[in-house]
Amino acid sequence: MRIEALKAIGVTEVVLAINYQPEVMLSFLKDFETKLGIKITCSQETEPLGTAGPLALARDKLIDGSGEPFFVLNSDVISEYPLKEMIQFHKSHGGEASLMVTKVDEPSKYGVVVMEAATGKVEKFVEKPKIFVGNKINAGIYLLNPSVLDRIELKPTSIEKEVFPKIAAEEKLFAMVLPGFWMDIGQPKDYISGLRLYLNSLRKSSSSKLSSGPNIVGNVLIDETASIGEGCLIGPDVAIGPGCVVEPGVRLSRCTVMRGARIKRHACISGSIIGWHSTVGQWARVENMSIMGEDVHVGDEVYSNGGVVLPHKEIKSSILKPQIVM
Repeated sequence: MRIEALKAIGVTEVVLAINYQPEVMLSFLKDFETKLGIKITCSQETEPLGTAGPLALARDKLIDGSGEPFFVLNSDVISEYPLKEMIQFHKSHGGEASLMVTKVDEPSKYGVVVMEAATGKVEKFVEKPKIFVGNKINAGIYLLNPSVLDRIELKPTSIEKEVFPKIAAEEKLFAMVLPGFWMDIGQPKDYISGLRLYLNSLRKSSSSKLSSGPNIVGNVLIDETASIGEGCLIGPDVAIGPGCVVEPGVRLSRCTVMRGARIKRHACISGSIIGWHSTVGQWARVENMSIMGEDVHVGDEVYSNGGVVLPHKEIKSSILKPQIVM
């Protein structure tokens, strides 16, 4: 979704800051490169560098001599991406950096961005305030001038706590309120909730991308290369990835079935995530935030109640209460 949004406004190259198995990530994204016509490269950390250090590491990839600003997007949030409007906002205020903020009901859980209502100029950041100072938090979407890189050393650094406060102190940091939905999806249960918000957004903006038919309930997104058998009931809030096979009589709700997975006849999956190239057996039941890692094989008639199964495992007996299977 993020890469598609970047492509839509004319971005031609995306750099992923990663520190684990870059070859797996790149092979997965090759399809995206071809499909979208956008260059995707990786910048790999050999040690954790925080949220700013990776920008210093990727400096040569980010500076192209044009002087144009570049986007930085956190990977563990899902939201709408009004990037064209953000470019206009950035040019209008003439500062060094722009960030998106989102309104939340309980700001005391987060770091709050205190800003001028009229101009968006950021005054300060208050971490988990005890008294109300505002309800806008950092949404993890930035547009930065190349000069910001001169403020970042190649060492573990926090952009939120070390870099942005200094730019704000010089009155060169501005914030734009993000319209629409936003959610941190760093945890599996939040990922499922974020999927619901994303599918709701698709319903409003591009409903033609959603599936429809007598076997579909609510918002469902099915890749065109997936195969769906007869007599299934799918939805609400379901995403089925490329190359998946869903056999006849399957029931899916509030779940994600990732690339290459197979769901066998009459299985039932609810509120769970099925990883790449995994299999769920006939008449199996997977629910209550069960997470199946890559290449996990759940046997016929097996029940998983909140089981979190690490990759490359075969599950032959039921998981009756939430636990991690290593």
